Amino acid sequence: MIHPENSEEYKGLTVNSGVTQQATVNPYLNRMRFRRRQLSVADMVEGIVKGDVTILSQAVTLVESVNPDHQAKAQEVIEKCLPYSGNSIRVGISGVPGAGKSTSIDVFGTHVLEEHGGKLAVLAIDPSSERTKGSILGDKTRMEKLSQHPKSFIRPSPSAGSLGGVARKTRETIILCEAAGFDKIFVETVGVGQSETACHSMVDFFLLLQVAGTGDELQGIKRGIMEISDGIVINKCDGENVDRCHMAATNYRNALHFFPKPESGWLPKVLCYSGFYGTGVKEVWDMIYEYIDFVKHNGYFQYRRNEQSKYWMYETINEQLHRSFYNNPEIKVMMKNAERAVLNGEKTSFAAAGELLDHYFS
Repeated sequence: MIHPENSEEYKGLTVNSGVTQQATVNPYLNRMRFRRRQLSVADMVEGIVKGDVTILSQAVTLVESVNPDHQAKAQEVIEKCLPYSGNSIRVGISGVPGAGKSTSIDVFGTHVLEEHGGKLAVLAIDPSSERTKGSILGDKTRMEKLSQHPKSFIRPSPSAGSLGGVARKTRETIILCEAAGFDKIFVETVGVGQSETACHSMVDFFLLLQVAGTGDELQGIKRGIMEISDGIVINKCDGENVDRCHMAATNYRNALHFFPKPESGWLPKVLCYSGFYGTGVKEVWDMIYEYIDFVKHNGYFQYRRNEQSKYWMYETINEQLHRSFYNNPEIKVMMKNAERAVLNGEKTSFAAAGELLDHYFS
């Protein structure tokens, strides 16, 4: 094969060898210039109160950290933000996996921001793997409209082994979001079924999402999550599923009459709606605002907020005791010996646990 550059008519031309490949990183780049500045507690609180979403995200990360230094700083930030909190409507959203929680939040959130204004924070809790301890944290990808809205803030968090459908630090995150000016807060649980009492203890309205035609009507009639629900919504009420949804709604209404009347005096309503087509969304929000007005009028709203604060005080005590016990150096050594004694049949599990606790408290 004859190359053109070797032809006689180009013999007067020469081909340069080129320049040496330059490094991909600028040698004059000062990496220290791009290191994130550590914000003080005062700077962080000031940024949160001004509504700076970037600083709010950093504060939430600080709250979720297990580093003792970070936890001490986070508690200072929370205490200084506390006077600015409490001025929001907190809505917990739960349901079986596949009920359309993320889609519903996208539709509900977009509707309330367009119709009522304000700002919305979504705290989405993702289940953590028991093996790898990791989480996907992909709920934001299913909230296409809301994730692009300038007045929304979506924060996925791992459950990290915490029971009750929420993360351990969700309560503190709510305080930070309220201080940042978010007057509507959604807490999406992992959808673990009938054990979401933790979520119920931090929201004003607990919304249960259900789907019809899955054979779950009897499961839903069982006590548990039905007793703590302030409203039930049957999702995917469209197409050929409309009749099944209305039949399921009738079954749920009949079941609710057999439950004791809630302390709030509010009889939970059962509605049908379609998250895909966006039908029935206004009726759901009308129900939520009607409930808020109802409980504020009879005084139950403030009573429930006070009970929630008391509940989380005891939960914090339990968490601190748990952490202190398992991080105690002497207990760590004794625990290995206790495990060995239990496995060898020398002690019962209860006797070994009793000895460990007696030594810890002594």
